[in-house]
Amino acid sequence: MNIPSLPAAASLLIACLLTACVVGPDFHSPEPVGSDRYSNELPAAQHESAELPRLVASDSIPEEWWQIFKSAELVRLVRQGLENSPTLAAARARLEASQETLNADTGYVLYPSVDAGLDAARKKISGAAFGNPGNGSIFSIYNASINISYAIDFFGGSSRYLEYGQALVDYDALQLQAARITLASNIVTAAISEASLREQVAATEAIIAAEAGQLEITEKQFELGAIPKAELLSQRTTLAQTRAALPALHKALAQTRHLLATLTGSLPGEAELPEFSLGDFSHPEEIPLTLPSRLTRQRPDVRAAEAVLHQASAQVGIATANLYPNIKLSGSYATEATRLGDLFSAGSSVWGLGAGLVQPLFHGGELQARKRAAIADFNQAAASYRQSVLDAFKDVADALLALETDSIRLQLEQQSEQLATETLALVQEQHRQGAVSYLELLHARRQYQQSRLGVIQAEAALYADTAALMYALGSGWQGHDAEEQPAGTEKQL
Repeated sequence: MNIPSLPAAASLLIACLLTACVVGPDFHSPEPVGSDRYSNELPAAQHESAELPRLVASDSIPEEWWQIFKSAELVRLVRQGLENSPTLAAARARLEASQETLNADTGYVLYPSVDAGLDAARKKISGAAFGNPGNGSIFSIYNASINISYAIDFFGGSSRYLEYGQALVDYDALQLQAARITLASNIVTAAISEASLREQVAATEAIIAAEAGQLEITEKQFELGAIPKAELLSQRTTLAQTRAALPALHKALAQTRHLLATLTGSLPGEAELPEFSLGDFSHPEEIPLTLPSRLTRQRPDVRAAEAVLHQASAQVGIATANLYPNIKLSGSYATEATRLGDLFSAGSSVWGLGAGLVQPLFHGGELQARKRAAIADFNQAAASYRQSVLDAFKDVADALLALETDSIRLQLEQQSEQLATETLALVQEQHRQGAVSYLELLHARRQYQQSRLGVIQAEAALYADTAALMYALGSGWQGHDAEEQPAGTEKQL
């Protein structure tokens, strides 16, 4: 069997590859934003309450940042959602498909295709071709072959194609991280909303009870002629308006629980959900805040936009490589015989080597137009990346502003509640001693519940602001490669 020299062929192939070049742009990650602050619009007033959180410079955000609220039920619910979410399952499957597609493309591009074949055929030929029309022949033929083909990536088109595939895998991985962060943030926000709505329902019911008692006294006063009818109608209107707000709160509470069930991968009618109250959460004493220069490396949505930019860069390389020649090598080795036993005998072997080159000459401007289109797509992706950076900084700036203003609001609402509590205690004592009427006591109770309602809403808003800030900062994604930064020092807004 005469087999061609494989070392010589391999040496020729390696020499060709070593002289190959990769055309098109080489991708580099965009430089981090050089800003040293998130916003210029934060209020000058600063809260003085030690119970409100401080922003502390940190080199990263805790992966399970929701533990800062110190609620075991919330931690359990988030973990349940991360385990059972169909959205995350779909994102994982999409990532797996992208990775396997890249594996397939890598095998196709980097390695030669080797195929083995074994054929057997029974044939009859006419004797007319040999001047004897009446004497045909019947015979069998057997063939065993190995075929090898390889396309030399001389100008890097295939390399750029694999680069594109890797960027797509990176994009899907980042989309999975973004989906995970979004799901966790939505569960936390929904749990806070559920707690707020539950306490708003209780406070509103207490206000209704106070107003109903106040109306009962007002009606007796009207029957005695002590007050005009307009005052009675005003009191009835106030009670009716308060009662009208209650169904909307019940509806919002039920819908929020439906949302929590869906987010945790359960049917609304079968989910076993805890009943949250604001007392189940704790305000963190410190909230980690990473430096602006790290934000673009922490946010998975910004990194995903960068992966899209990388894909567009690789597409420019592919379109550029298509302007240059394509080189393909092929080889085959086979044996043929008319008897199966002679298939591998001496003299039965056949082989062939081939090389082909295709140089585009005229395509009506198609290839140049495709390259220009790829460059335009790259410019579009670059603009989209810049917009994603702007949106990321806006999200953080908005969250910081909300955190500061809602901290002040909560402090003021708590002061209002404290005054209402002191007033109610005073009026209760005066009523016990007969110094004030029961109507004044009911009015004091109603004022207290109104103040309590304000505290509930402000406290829930502050919890939600904390969650929004964690989300805006990239909330615990540990896959970034940002440089180490000093931590532990307090960071001014």
